[in-house]
Formats: sequence, structure tokens, C-alpha cells
Amino acid sequence: MFGQGLLKGLSITWHFCFGKAVTEQYPERRPHLPPASHGSLVVDREKCSACGICANACPNHVLTVESERDEQKKRHLTGYRAKMGQCLFCGLCVESCPQEALHWDANFELACYRHEDTEQDLLAGPAVEVKKGA
Repeated sequence: MFGQGLLKGLSITWHFCFGKAVTEQYPERRPHLPPASHGSLVVDREKCSACGICANACPNHVLTVESERDEQKKRHLTGYRAKMGQCLFCGLCVESCPQEALHWDANFELACYRHEDTEQDLLAGPAVEVKKGA
């Protein structure tokens, strides 16, 4: 009677102790993410018409679209900023873009030390890492 619970608990522990490892060794091995995973946002400057639909679709007002009009009253994109610290990664901005100029990138490493660094200029391209001692 009393030994059945103990044996059942030990069998579960034994199974997990010598079973397949599920922990990913992240810095050494990169995880294989599914294609639908949301990482960082990327905007295609040539496709974007600066309509602002993506900024209006965002529930947290993460995106800021800046544009200028030329002589023909056509909008041209001058700035595109995202506050990734406030982003829910819901994908409403990507889904609402009529020109499909906004899409997700597989880069999920968005961690930073200061809150001010979470704001990204998406027209500037990916951030370049500075290596010390080189």
C-alpha cells in the first residue's frame, strides 16, 4: 500500500532522468524556430506607401510612420520607428499592410539594458554589433 506511491514516483523520476534532453543550450546552439515565429520587424522602403494603416492597427501604438508629400502630392516615407519594448508581437500591423511592406524577421534577440534602446529605427537597417579588441 505505502510502497506503490513511492515506486510510481521513482519510476517517473527515473524516466525523466535518463530520457531525451529537452533543454536547448542557447548561446552555443541556435534554436530552430518555426517560420511563423515573430522576431523583429522589417520594413521594405520601396514597397511602403507611408499610408499609416499599420500604425493605426497597432493596439499599443508601437509604430510611428513619418512621411513627406512631393509636388504631385504623393507620400514618400521619411521615417519608420518601432518601440519594441511595448510591442505585443500580435502581428496586426503586418496583416494590415496593403502593400506587404512590413514583415517579421527571424531575429528574436531584442534584449537590451536600457528602456530607451528598445526604440528602433526600421529604415536604418539591422543594428551592427561592435566587437571589442578587434
